[in-house]
Amino acid sequence: MISRRNIRVKVMQTLYSLDTAQGEVKPGEPQAILTRKIEESRLLYVYLVYFLTELARYAETDARLKASKHLPSAGDLAVNTRIAGNEVLWKILEDSSFIKASDDGHCSQVLDSDLLKKIYQELLATEEYEEYTQLGARDKKSEKKILEFIFTQLMLPNEHFISHIEEHFINWDDDAEMMHTLVLNYLSKPGQYSFLDILSPEKREFAQSLLKTVLEKSEVTLELIKPKLKNWDAERIASLDLIILQMGVCEFLYFETIPTKVTINEYIDIAKAYSTVQSGQFVNGLLDNIHKELTADNKIHKKQFKNSIL
Repeated sequence: MISRRNIRVKVMQTLYSLDTAQGEVKPGEPQAILTRKIEESRLLYVYLVYFLTELARYAETDARLKASKHLPSAGDLAVNTRIAGNEVLWKILEDSSFIKASDDGHCSQVLDSDLLKKIYQELLATEEYEEYTQLGARDKKSEKKILEFIFTQLMLPNEHFISHIEEHFINWDDDAEMMHTLVLNYLSKPGQYSFLDILSPEKREFAQSLLKTVLEKSEVTLELIKPKLKNWDAERIASLDLIILQMGVCEFLYFETIPTKVTINEYIDIAKAYSTVQSGQFVNGLLDNIHKELTADNKIHKKQFKNSIL
């Protein structure tokens, strides 16, 4: 479920944590840090889906509370609960991996009930919700569309919701874009991904191998990178940029199924997103130069496979 770009970011963050840590790195610590970062992303993902499902289900709670008033009005007795029966919603709620993951993650304890109610009230006031409640037969497109609307237009833009997320998940800033993609992908194919592990065995192997290779081949990659820094002020080069460069060089040399063009483009984008304003240009220039040098020396050997790692 996590893309390989997301994996590269997690490996980069792990390497940066190791680079800035004080004291000697203990055996197994790099892999432990990487595993923890991936797990933090999984827990955040589970909670976002949990909050979405609870918000949709709140229609039933709202109807019950209004009907139980001492003197309920006609409106109180006519609360539309269509969304609580949303077919996509119930595929999620019946997903055994979601049930276990939300229980193990103590999502119900993290949930802010007052915030949930406020966002639900905002939902009731929207034209999109009114149109949804007036639909006749259920269809997959409209069922998915209303949940996507809640997530993208009511949850994510809500500053109180984001503050709530940031309070409980320190990785939100790093993972926000990835979470947007993961949740929408899941809504398109509910029940087809496990909430217990957001990495396939192949991608987990890629993550672990990339981290291990960058650490083990640090001297080799720095020998290739340092001579190219003569036109740059070494003191002003961001340590994150050097990490990104080392990762890129490792993919050139040791990951034979990853096309070099893919490697260069991926790390340019990561540098732009996570490092300084000048980092994209800097990483682009150096990786391109190193790539040309390695190619001229016949040191890059790539294999073409149908399912190459991109």
